[in-house]
Amino acid sequence: MKGRQLPGMVRVRGAREHNLKNVDLDIPRDALVVFTGVSGSGKSSLAFGTLYAEAQRRYLESVSPYARRLFHQMPVPQVDEIDGLPPAVALQQQRGSPTTRSSVGSVTTLSNSLRMLYSRAGDYPSGQELLYAESFSPNTPEGACPECHGLGRVYEVTERSMVPDDSLTIRERAVAAWPPAWHGQNLRDILVTLGYDVDTPWRDLPKKDRDWILYTEETPTVPVYAGLTPQETRQALRRKDPPSYQGTFTGARKYVLQTFANTESASMKKRVARYMVSNECPVCRGKRLRAESLSVTFAGHDITDISRLPLARLAQTMRPYADGSAKVSAKERAAHPEKLIVTQRIAQDVLARLDVLLDLGLGYLTLDRSTPTLSPGELQRLRLATQVRSNLFGVVYVLDEPSAGLHPADTVALLRAMDRLKASGNSLFVVEHALDVIRHADWIVDVGPAAGEGGGAVLYSGAPDGLRDVAASQTRRYLFPDAAPPARTVREPAGWLKLAGITRNNLHGLDAAFPLGVLTTVTGVSGSGKSSLVSQVLVELVGRALGHEVAAEPEEGDELDRPAELPLEGRIVAGLEQVRRMVRVDQKPIGRTPRSNLATYTGLFDHVRKLFAATKTAKARRYDAGRFSFNVAKGRCDNCEGEGFVMVELLFLPSVYAPCPVCAGARYNAKTLEVTYRERNIAEVLGMTVDAAWEFFADEPALHRALDVLREVGLGYLRLGQPATELSGGEAQRIKLATELQRASRGDTLYVLDEPTTGLHPADVERLIVQLQKLVDAGNTVVAVEHDMRVVAASDWVVDIGPGAGEEGGTVVAAGPPAQVARSKASRTAPYLRRFLGGPAA
Repeated sequence: MKGRQLPGMVRVRGAREHNLKNVDLDIPRDALVVFTGVSGSGKSSLAFGTLYAEAQRRYLESVSPYARRLFHQMPVPQVDEIDGLPPAVALQQQRGSPTTRSSVGSVTTLSNSLRMLYSRAGDYPSGQELLYAESFSPNTPEGACPECHGLGRVYEVTERSMVPDDSLTIRERAVAAWPPAWHGQNLRDILVTLGYDVDTPWRDLPKKDRDWILYTEETPTVPVYAGLTPQETRQALRRKDPPSYQGTFTGARKYVLQTFANTESASMKKRVARYMVSNECPVCRGKRLRAESLSVTFAGHDITDISRLPLARLAQTMRPYADGSAKVSAKERAAHPEKLIVTQRIAQDVLARLDVLLDLGLGYLTLDRSTPTLSPGELQRLRLATQVRSNLFGVVYVLDEPSAGLHPADTVALLRAMDRLKASGNSLFVVEHALDVIRHADWIVDVGPAAGEGGGAVLYSGAPDGLRDVAASQTRRYLFPDAAPPARTVREPAGWLKLAGITRNNLHGLDAAFPLGVLTTVTGVSGSGKSSLVSQVLVELVGRALGHEVAAEPEEGDELDRPAELPLEGRIVAGLEQVRRMVRVDQKPIGRTPRSNLATYTGLFDHVRKLFAATKTAKARRYDAGRFSFNVAKGRCDNCEGEGFVMVELLFLPSVYAPCPVCAGARYNAKTLEVTYRERNIAEVLGMTVDAAWEFFADEPALHRALDVLREVGLGYLRLGQPATELSGGEAQRIKLATELQRASRGDTLYVLDEPTTGLHPADVERLIVQLQKLVDAGNTVVAVEHDMRVVAASDWVVDIGPGAGEEGGTVVAAGPPAQVARSKASRTAPYLRRFLGGPAA
């Protein structure tokens, strides 16, 4: 290992997790070990599914059963034995979205330190008593603004929100906030009984009547005559005819607020939230804290204002207090010497942790930035920074693609942080595709040679240079290229889509132009403003002009516990007439439950179910295609209702998910599984990988073509029935791209992609580039935010944003064909692009 004596080794024997083929492996401790191989080769099964899972299992055996249930426990790995394995800490890509109450400050615990600083060393108004640290948190009763409960926004239900079209009558559902279907009809019938006019346009009703219908707290119960006209109802009331039933009235506002507070249905909550208007809280002015907490300042800022500073500016603010150079009056020094000591100690701790974050290229973030708005790479680097400061010794850190979402310039800082962890006496096991990280390794474990069933073997384990001689390795070709990439001719734009006056995040009055009919990559260091320009403003402006619904999908969690939508500033000044359609291919999940999977999302499953329904057995039994859906009662297993597993509650331990004892995880009932297509039942087909299904359905043109596209974007290793919850953001994005590529190309479509190479081996990146070029060749425009220089070099036009991150970014530094941008002196992307194009590196 680079000429050094090997330290202690971790010895693995008989690893069989997922696709691993009885792997035996020896790897060094106290070293940077990088696991490489194509997507789906088995790298993560070895690093996380085997090594980390076993380290966690051993640690948790020493913990009390009660404490164990607080951990997210991984399954026990399939391996014969592992020796020499120290305790492990996993830093994985976050797949679920944390709550919006989670922030940069809470992930790094810097918010805790700031609260202590304000409590013990803040400048209090004269006469105000000391506040404890929890009084500076909007998530505690002591700190939250009493008006908005710490949300920073208040929500009201107004006539305009509940009655969007006042030209309608009540019978025509003018009160849109009322429930649909029978319940809404019931409320309208009650109004008829109460004598209200339901056939006059809402705007022409007396204000007194409108206010009572919307805002009353009364809940009268009256006889209802369903189906009768108002005149017939009056006559029935006079005659005291027996009613259809007794109905209880609820005012529209009361219905909205009660439903929002009490419903268990996510769709109902989402529906009524539409009628709630959000405004900045008038008491705390959006700062989320009570007045006493906001009256305490430090360095002239209240705690909310200081949490909104970019981390780089926060570090500048803290530095004088940490080194003792801050100006303090002699009177203050004499009166409160203990306060100065407390200030310096806390400021030194905050600054030391901030310096690690700045070193990782995160100086553009703010402490109050909510974690759902961060990329997986940013979140992982925040957690990495916390570990760098923890000063643990003798630990294995298992990292999942820490370079994801990183510009090559930021990868240099990442490697420095990893070196610091190693220098402290720790081991790093890193699953990675970035060549710069692989080159930095002390030891490489290359898994492959292919994905899924074609992988699962260790092709090489040793010092990086030795991989040069491993012919079967796909990583070797990129780590030790034989020749410079071939020169290519860039396409000429068919027109220009021009944007002007863009203001969003760190973009201020920016003008930008995107060529049409070509492949454009938008580059720049992390936090420079690429995603603000492309994934936000470009998508919103074009979407609005084309009449698309482009609102972001709501995250899981409280419908109202979200930051306010940012105003859209900017306009399209030319080129829109050449764009007929826009497709946004992002990394959001393709579904939020295990019932959604690759086959259902792409439409493949519809074809498969029709094939099964067309078999002789299915026709004889009169089974239709619906019988072969695990979401339909007639075909699925009754015991697990098509889930494939059952939850077993264990006292003092986490709930265990076990395969359903009735269907053994197949999801279907026995009768459905008796139907076979070419000797395979529906559950066995769902268990196939895309590669295996491609061979199995070779005689079915529609299915074969769809599976071919999935293979071409590097997803051949995924199972058809793989739950959406198990897919990474990069995999979800490529499934969306494959779904789009299956459609007959119409041309004049704008495709917007955000880092489509996330999680891809260089071999898979090349396959992806071929697909993107096909989209352009069909007369479409592709705009991709990208860090992979292989894709940037293959594009026709590059827009480089920067030069730095946050306040130091937000401008177009260079724009032009790749070779031209590579010569730019101001661009931080240029030296890396130059290196890839075969020119001299900076």
